[in-house]
Amino acid sequence: MSKKFNKKEFINDVKANVRALYRRNLDEATQQQIFQAVSYTVKDTIIDNWLATQEQYEKDDPKYVYYMSMEFLMGRALGNNLINLTEYEDVKEALAEIGFDLNVIEDQEPDAALGNGGLGRLAACFLDSLATLGYPAYGCGIRYRYGMFKQKIEDGYQVEVPDNWLKDGNPFELRRPEYAKEVKFGGYVRVVYDEKTGRNHFVQEGYQVVRAVPYDFPIVGYNNRVVNTLRVWDAEAVSEFQLDSFDKGDYRKAVEQENLARNIVEVLYPNDNHYAGKELRLKQQYFFISASVQAAVSKYKKKHSDIRKFYEKATFQLNDTHPTVAVAELMRILIDEEGLTWEEAWDVTTKTCAYTNHTIMAEALEKWPIELFSRLLPRIYQIIEEINRRFVAEIEARYPGNFEKVRKMAIIFDGQVKMAHLAIAAGYSVNGVAELHTEILKKQELKDFYEMMPEKFNNKTNGITQRRFLLHGNPLLAAWVTDHIGDEWITDLPQIAKLKVYADDRKAQQEFMNIKYQNKVRLAKYIREHNGIEVDPRSIFDVQVKRLHEYKRQLLNILHVMYLYNQIKDHPEMDFYPRTFIFGAKAAAGYRRAKLTIKLINSVADVINNDASIKNKLKVVFIEDYRVSNAELIFAAADVSEQISTASKEASGTGNMKFMLNGAPTLGTMDGANVEIVKEVGEENAFIFGLSADEVINYENNGGYYPENIFNSDQDIRRVLMQLINGTYAPNDPEMFRDIYDSLLNTKSSDRADTYFILADFKSYAEAQRRVEEAYRDEARWAKMAMLNTACSGKFTSDRTIQQYVDEIWHLDKEVIEA
Repeated sequence: MSKKFNKKEFINDVKANVRALYRRNLDEATQQQIFQAVSYTVKDTIIDNWLATQEQYEKDDPKYVYYMSMEFLMGRALGNNLINLTEYEDVKEALAEIGFDLNVIEDQEPDAALGNGGLGRLAACFLDSLATLGYPAYGCGIRYRYGMFKQKIEDGYQVEVPDNWLKDGNPFELRRPEYAKEVKFGGYVRVVYDEKTGRNHFVQEGYQVVRAVPYDFPIVGYNNRVVNTLRVWDAEAVSEFQLDSFDKGDYRKAVEQENLARNIVEVLYPNDNHYAGKELRLKQQYFFISASVQAAVSKYKKKHSDIRKFYEKATFQLNDTHPTVAVAELMRILIDEEGLTWEEAWDVTTKTCAYTNHTIMAEALEKWPIELFSRLLPRIYQIIEEINRRFVAEIEARYPGNFEKVRKMAIIFDGQVKMAHLAIAAGYSVNGVAELHTEILKKQELKDFYEMMPEKFNNKTNGITQRRFLLHGNPLLAAWVTDHIGDEWITDLPQIAKLKVYADDRKAQQEFMNIKYQNKVRLAKYIREHNGIEVDPRSIFDVQVKRLHEYKRQLLNILHVMYLYNQIKDHPEMDFYPRTFIFGAKAAAGYRRAKLTIKLINSVADVINNDASIKNKLKVVFIEDYRVSNAELIFAAADVSEQISTASKEASGTGNMKFMLNGAPTLGTMDGANVEIVKEVGEENAFIFGLSADEVINYENNGGYYPENIFNSDQDIRRVLMQLINGTYAPNDPEMFRDIYDSLLNTKSSDRADTYFILADFKSYAEAQRRVEEAYRDEARWAKMAMLNTACSGKFTSDRTIQQYVDEIWHLDKEVIEA
């Protein structure tokens, strides 16, 4: 820290900020106003460190990584910043002295709506680790005004409402108009021949233009004075209102520029199941990429004259396929604006861009219709055409006469621009995010690319930051860990392995499980306040929280809950340990079946939670608007971590790591990072079930399997499925869940049935759940399992992941900011 915390000074600064911002005294201020005043006070300290970091970077002229991502799921900033400044307890004490509770004040902060799922949360963890490890970095993204959406549950259905997270302002951001860039869309490209150089010049004309204005968020490293930057771009009209058009009566044209700008940054991932949505999504991608690449080149040129050595000071990490247009944008700037030849520009680009693949799902590897792409980004399309021409020539030289290879690997083929293919062809590194995922990429999805360029492929298993998900999210457990092994784990998570010696210690077990119980009480209070449902903290908290997608198989979970309910109803005398099944998930606005699954979960909850005859043995809770801030409460309270994706479908997962860190054994398939979790903690400390990745892939390669055989031969499964269509959970509309029923049995469609092998894995899953209950009844055994999960989580820190990126891909130098 630059200076020791001074409580009196801090309180005076908060009072002064309340006066300056709101013309009020402390006793008149609302909780929101106190939050703003506290945040601005904390920001002053951060800015001192931010400036010191910037000065050190200016002096040392280090290489930067630009982490390009459509999402940064940051969560709340105040608490995390205080944790990393090591001032959390000091500020809590100071606020208590003037009558305020820091926890209540933290609740005034909305989650920054800059991301949605695991990909965005991973990006946020990576930024935290980069700053904590002292590596120069920029996060580059979009300043969404409404994010994806705020989820409301009305009559059991998901309803999307705007997430107006900026309505009270964001105290931690800085608007930086001096770094604004112009981004061009549409028009046409005119070719001008230069007789002096003997080269063609390409000039884009007739385009629309938007001004990209950066907002900088501080990313505070843990206790090291390093403050890096998340730069998110807002869009503004270049000429906000065309008065001449308005005077002539052309009202639409008068506001055209303003509307274009507003639409680009309005929402995260516009619904792209229609043409306008696809166009807007591509605009978003090019908008933030063009601005970020322009800014990176400008930054380099301030100190360096030879643009051909750009890659020595900058590396672009493309977080999935969304930012891949950075390849062509860098080429455009190098050729059209910096005057490099194609070969020179390609040399720079292929030493600058690296690609992270986050998916095995073919549909998530982005493809754009040529007509849309070439119309919206005419010059970029020309460049990609030339990259493709040269790449296809390489393929043909390597595999003469093998048209099948061209079909599988070309960047432009069959009327589409294939962004993953562009990223692999141009990137110097292609990484998967878990060992299993990377192997599947090599052997299945990207096999042809791996065979042609194996040197590019590598694995970087994902990680999470223990500072947010243990130190901040679970303060009781964090304090207990520190009491037992010291505080080195905060920046060196493998140190947590020292807890293993306590796994058989009865007193330590009781302390550990008492902390878990207190966290369950905290979550039960949240559920009571937000759902109106009473849940018993002594029951098993079985939790599945993540994005709602069919491959993640929330459906398998709720079908099993229906099965358990049937068992309890049939055998009221049976010995059954009480269970609370907790779900949290958003479904994409246009994803009909995912939204129907949310309705099913809530309908089942309504029936079970209101059935007095089962004597509270079973409860089902769907937590509305799952996000980082309520996730912290959930991870700390979970007994069981549901990671039940169809094997071979989940790239990695990071929720599985957060549960593990907080002492929840995994109930899961051998998929994604589950494989590595089990390797670390031992299979005896997890509950593994289901088909393996190889078995699933083998089925898929041979046309699938026959779920109707299971339906016909297993009366328990048949009964559960029939309850989807006989009105058990929808008495007023028995056909409500027909689509889910059909998807499992495929009664009316030519599509393959049960694509995600739910019925195939059902009995194995039910058996694993039975083993969970058996283990939980043995208090000492369960406590040991829970403690070993925490003690064995050291590998899964994002600090380790980032160090591997630095050592093997980015080659950055560590910076030290002097006190």
